[in-house]
Amino acid sequence: MPVVRKTHPARPAKPEKRARRGNCNMKRSMTKPKPAAESGRTPMDEALRFLGGRARTVREVERRLDACEFGEVEVYETVERLKDLGLLNDISYAEQFVQTRLSTKPVSRAHLREQLMQHEVDRDALERALLLVDEETETGSARAVAQKYARQGERLPEDERKEFVLKRLMARGYSYDAARSALEQALGGGEDA
Repeated sequence: MPVVRKTHPARPAKPEKRARRGNCNMKRSMTKPKPAAESGRTPMDEALRFLGGRARTVREVERRLDACEFGEVEVYETVERLKDLGLLNDISYAEQFVQTRLSTKPVSRAHLREQLMQHEVDRDALERALLLVDEETETGSARAVAQKYARQGERLPEDERKEFVLKRLMARGYSYDAARSALEQALGGGEDA
């Protein structure tokens, strides 16, 4: 005899979540709140609130202020003022991003470039930050990643373990040759090197 599941009566659709306080993204709210420009907040207030959580790029702040429907001149003046105050600097953002990324979850130089481009960092700032990643740094980070994944895959057969480590290295943006070299060092006794 087949088991018949009891179905729940149709539930009414849940309304969209309300926008967070201070969020100018009006797509999220059901009732359209007043844009920040009409609510009495200045572009500087909104920018400082946005920068309060973490460092941002110039383009991220511009997008935020545009979403709040501030005028082009107001946005430009606010961004320039933030730059003058030292609160907005793409070069320091990019350098800090690279240093943090290399110390927490190492990836290749190419992968870092892609990530910085996703944050819309200025091209000059991007290139300057990537100067921190020389060949030796990239080789060392690839070796550290290979050692980490080699330890994780200890119980796998040797061929599967190599494939596991190689795939993880390539997923982090390392070239096949760099990944292969790091793999050989990690599995071939180069762990103390």
